Amino acid sequence: MGLLSIYFLLFISFFIHANSTTSPQYNAIFSFGDSYADTGNFVKLVKDFLPSVVFDNPQYGMTYFGRPTGRSSDGRLVVDFIAEALGFPHIPPYLSKDEDFTKGANFAVIGATALDLDFFHNNNITSIPPINSSMNVQVGWFQELKSSYCNTTESCREYLSKSLFLFGEFGGNDYNFLLLAGKTIDQIKYSYVPTVIDTIKLAAESLLKQGVMHMVLPGNIPTGCVPIVLTMYGSTNKKDYDHLGCLKEYNTIGITHNTLLREVVRQLQDKFPEARISYGDYYKPVIQLLQKNERRLNEYPLNMETECPGAGAGAGAGGATIEAPLRVCCGGGGPYNFNLSLVCGQPGSIACDNPFTSINWDGIHLTEAAYNYIAIHWLKGHSTIFTSI
Repeated sequence: MGLLSIYFLLFISFFIHANSTTSPQYNAIFSFGDSYADTGNFVKLVKDFLPSVVFDNPQYGMTYFGRPTGRSSDGRLVVDFIAEALGFPHIPPYLSKDEDFTKGANFAVIGATALDLDFFHNNNITSIPPINSSMNVQVGWFQELKSSYCNTTESCREYLSKSLFLFGEFGGNDYNFLLLAGKTIDQIKYSYVPTVIDTIKLAAESLLKQGVMHMVLPGNIPTGCVPIVLTMYGSTNKKDYDHLGCLKEYNTIGITHNTLLREVVRQLQDKFPEARISYGDYYKPVIQLLQKNERRLNEYPLNMETECPGAGAGAGAGGATIEAPLRVCCGGGGPYNFNLSLVCGQPGSIACDNPFTSINWDGIHLTEAAYNYIAIHWLKGHSTIFTSI
């Protein structure tokens, strides 16, 4: 049996479980995080002082939606695939006030940090944009919306106990802004990562104390494999790269973060034994995609030609070979097709004909195909969260 068939059978199994009478009858899905989860909040947040945002320009959204939606990808994100697998509509962005939030809300914002804006200002770190969308801000938005679902402590605990919380990922932007501020990798790993992790733990714990019973805490991606990092911090020393072409030392930031976050998951699970708390792995699936022998990213359970309105030729069953896994699909030239002077969404940038041949979409974010692969990894790895109450 081929890999495509195996993935298809796996997904069908998960989908049946997620939609069967024994599956969790979730009230809602609430999503928090940064650009890996934002479904449109950022473009709403900055529209009054940034008249043009690349994420709201053509090329973005070309694969599935056929138009830009504020997602920093060519199509759907992990949260979208999780929602679909659980029989939910796509979870609307909180800042779109005219949306229907009866099935949940997405509070994630492109560029969001785990640490508050004041933390960076108080530590004289000026590389961070003046946009207040940190993790605590997003939790505050949730608290404002919560009153529309329940009005007493008891009713809220009951409601939240049957809702799914995707809490992250957080931390990636914190570390990127620290790198831009000139902090060393060791400074980030040993001085800042523990602070970020403690902040995530406190916020997650505050939600669990309110009655949340189903939570996923996603980790960080392998930073050293991201084209913007490879472009900005590239080295002439071949020993600085691993066998996949990633910058080894930069990947240690994500490894450190993820190791500590897994420990937080264990600690929270011990403290809240009735809850189901899982780690959402972004790191391992991306590495797997980069090292797949056949490099066929489209070996996953979606018929892209029929389900994705903007899918190009060759996107159907069987997949398309990824010849250059670190090369960006939508960009403006350079060794990785990433150019800081001509990013995806700007006039003159070019998107590849078939995004299903790429892992990275715009130099920072992933393609819909890669997000789908990650979503399947989560569905398979966290059956207690996704397939049973």
